[in-house]
Amino acid sequence: MTKLNTLSTLLAGAALAVTGTAASAQDYTLTISSWAPPTHNINAKMWPKFIEMVEEATDGRVTAELKLGLAPPPAQMDMIMDGAADASIIFHGYQAGRFVTTKMIELPGYEGSAEAASVAYWRAYDEYLSEADEHRGVKVIAMHTHGPAQVHVAEKIESLDEIAGLKLRVPGGVGSAVGDALGATGIQVPAPKVYETLASNAADGVVMPVDSRKGFNLIEVAPHLYEMPGGFYRGSFAFIMNEDTFASLPEDIQQVLDEEVFGEPLSREIGKIWDGGDIESLEATEAAADNTITEASEADQAKFKEIASGVIDAVIEEVSATGVDAGAAHEMIMNEMANY
Repeated sequence: MTKLNTLSTLLAGAALAVTGTAASAQDYTLTISSWAPPTHNINAKMWPKFIEMVEEATDGRVTAELKLGLAPPPAQMDMIMDGAADASIIFHGYQAGRFVTTKMIELPGYEGSAEAASVAYWRAYDEYLSEADEHRGVKVIAMHTHGPAQVHVAEKIESLDEIAGLKLRVPGGVGSAVGDALGATGIQVPAPKVYETLASNAADGVVMPVDSRKGFNLIEVAPHLYEMPGGFYRGSFAFIMNEDTFASLPEDIQQVLDEEVFGEPLSREIGKIWDGGDIESLEATEAAADNTITEASEADQAKFKEIASGVIDAVIEEVSATGVDAGAAHEMIMNEMANY
């Protein structure tokens, strides 16, 4: 078995391998690095879906192996650039200053499913956002976002004003800007650390998608869900691949992956899984005796819309400074979601 790309000596075994067997066998094995808990849908469903799509498109010639805990979430981008693994998932908010245009999908005010948003995101990325070349050094194979992020707290709240003064785990990016605008004290920890942060009373709650109630077991440590229709923000994620790994694949495999898997097809399927996670978590929340769900009143919805408008304007200005037509990208995402 011969290595097709040079990897870091630290993780030399995590390489793309090629065999001399017939094409019907698995000739190429990609190593995936991931950081979420094993039971989270990222690892339980999204990466398995990726593997399924890759195997189907290549008639089984390419497969992949999932490895957890190779590096913390903020290190995944550099890890793939260095060739220590072949593919990974990154959350853009974990790397302050490295990504700006990705904030466009994080904005509050979008209405629609994670599937619709992820497809719209890929199209806006392909049309506008990629011009900033913020992912230079890796191959972007999907852009996606979870469903609307909501407030999950240990002690029940019933109004928007009650958020002011709370210590809330926020994700960085637009999520942090929204937390500041609401008067919360932001605490930034990676998602895998959320449970222990809440269990130790280091925070009063978190702002995360509903999917996280099961994915990160918030049902136990943040039993009260405060929902704002449309959400407080959406998170920006990318699936990325080592450029040398992709270039090492035969041209026919590269072509079929680009045409049938990477880009919009994969982004759509991941969005569907995010939506499914929201549904499962809502059902689990409703079934938990000590959990509650409070929907924001019409007055609070109107108040948040006004607060959100300032965040939106600031982000459009920030993204425009990169040379990207942020206004057009924002309008495209809204239109694509509305017509999905």
